[in-house]
Amino acid sequence: MNGDEEFFDAVTGFDSDNSSGEFSEASQRAPGGLPVDTSKSNGIGEAGERPPQENGIQRHRTSLPAPMFTRSDFSVWGILKKCIGLELSKITMPIVFNEPLSFLQRITEYMEHIYLVHRASRQPQALERMQCVAAFAVSAVASQWERTGKPFNPLLGETYELIREDLGFRFISEQVSHHPPVSAFYSEGLCQDFLFHGSIYPKLKFWGKSVEAEPRGTITLELLRHNEAYTWTNPTCCVHNVIIGKLWIEQYGTVEILNHRTGDKCVLHFRPCGLFGKELHKVEGHIQDKNKKKLFIIYGKWTECLWGIDPAAYESFRKQERRGEPPRKAQSGISMEDADTEVVDAVPEVQDTVQVIPGSRLLWRINTRPPNSAQMYNFTSFTVSLNELQTGMEKILAPTDCRLRPDIRSMENGNMGFLNKGDQEGHHPPDSSPSHVCLGLDLASQEKERLEEKQREARRERAKEDTEWQTRWFHQGRNPHTGTPDWLYSGGYFERDFSGCPDIY
Repeated sequence: MNGDEEFFDAVTGFDSDNSSGEFSEASQRAPGGLPVDTSKSNGIGEAGERPPQENGIQRHRTSLPAPMFTRSDFSVWGILKKCIGLELSKITMPIVFNEPLSFLQRITEYMEHIYLVHRASRQPQALERMQCVAAFAVSAVASQWERTGKPFNPLLGETYELIREDLGFRFISEQVSHHPPVSAFYSEGLCQDFLFHGSIYPKLKFWGKSVEAEPRGTITLELLRHNEAYTWTNPTCCVHNVIIGKLWIEQYGTVEILNHRTGDKCVLHFRPCGLFGKELHKVEGHIQDKNKKKLFIIYGKWTECLWGIDPAAYESFRKQERRGEPPRKAQSGISMEDADTEVVDAVPEVQDTVQVIPGSRLLWRINTRPPNSAQMYNFTSFTVSLNELQTGMEKILAPTDCRLRPDIRSMENGNMGFLNKGDQEGHHPPDSSPSHVCLGLDLASQEKERLEEKQREARRERAKEDTEWQTRWFHQGRNPHTGTPDWLYSGGYFERDFSGCPDIY
C-alpha cells in the first residue's frame, strides 16, 4: 500500500429536485467563449450509441453494479493508534474503508442542488439572491450525512468532467497537486448565468476517536447577470467512532458568505451536537448588510431543510418561546481525560424535525435518497450516477478521467473478494495487522497499488530529470475577488484536445 495515501478526504455533496426545462439543448457559447457541443455532452462518441432517453431527457442509472462491503470485520486501531494529533497525510487505510468514487467526483456533488444557483440568478433583489446562495452553500454538505466511506485520493493529473443539460451546467476538475493534495474545479451554466470555481485542500487530523477534516480553499460563485461574486469556505467535518462503535458525522464551524459587490454577508453557524445531541445538525445564522444590520434570519438542519424569516418576527417568536420555557440545566463539559479514552462517542438521537416559525419561507429541502441507499454507501440519486460509464463515453472523455480508473471501477463492480475462507466468514487469523488486511483484498486493491506505484515512479523520474509537474487545465494565480492564492481554470478542456494528457492509469 502507498505511504502517500490520506485517511479521509471528506469535505463535501447532492440530487436535484428541479429538472427545469428552461435550459436549451441547442448548441450555445458559454462564458469565456467555450463552445458547448451538445452532440457529445451526453457522452456520445462518434461511433457510440445514444444513452437511454425518456421524453428527450437522458436517463441515469439508479443503482450501483454491486452492493457495498461490510466494514464491521476490520479494525483500524492498529493503523491509527500512533497518529493521535497528527495530520493524516501519509496514513494507509485498507480499501474496504473507501467508497467507489474519486474525491474529484465527491466535489462534483456540490452540483446536486444547482437549481438554487439558477434561482438566485433570476431574483431581482440582492437579499433574495443571498438567500438562494446561502441555501446552496448549506446543500453542498448535505450528501455527507451518513457518508462514512473515504473517497479515493485522486492521482496527480486526474480529471473528472460532468455535463448535465437537464440541470443546466458543465463541470471540470483536476488534481493539481499531490503534496499537499489540492483539487481544483470549475463549472459554468449552459445559459451563461453563473460561474462556480475553487480549490479544495482539506487538512485532516485524528483525535483518538474521531477524524476531523478542516476545510482549506475558497469557494467562489459568480452570478454573471448581476455582476456579483460570492465567496465562502466550508464548515469542518468530523467523523466519530473511527476506532470502535458506529460511525457518525457532524459538521460544525462558522461559514461566512460575502457578496463582494454589495457588501452583504451571510453568517451561518453549523452547531456541534453538544453533550446531549440537542444541537445535532442545526444551522443558524443571518444575512446582514455592509453596515451589519440584520436583514434576514436563517435556520434549519443541513441534513434536512433550511428556512428563513424576517428578524423582527424571529425575535418576537423567540421571546414568547423563552417566556413559556422552563429553565435549562447547565451542561457540564467533557474532560480531556475522557476525550483520550477509547469510550465510544454515543450516536446522538436525531431530534424532532425543524420547528418552523410562523411566517417562515422554505429556502431548501434535501432530496429523498433512493430506497437502496444504505447498500450503496449511502449515496444520493445524483451520486449514484457520477461514476456511470455509458456506451461511447470512453471515446470522448479525457484519458485522465476518473471514470476510467481501474481500481474504482473494480470496487464498484464488487471485485474485492478475499483470499481465504476465514476472511470470507469474517474470522481473521491472529495477525490482524494492516498488512494482513491489505493482503486479503483482491483486484481493486491490487489496481490501486499498481496506480500508486506508477505515480511514485513518475515522480522519481521527474526528480531525476529535474523537471516539475505541469498541470493541464488549471494554473496557480490569485482569486480575482479575494486576492488570495487560488487555482484558476485555464480554459480549453471542452474543445477536447487531449493529445498531451499524461498516462496516469
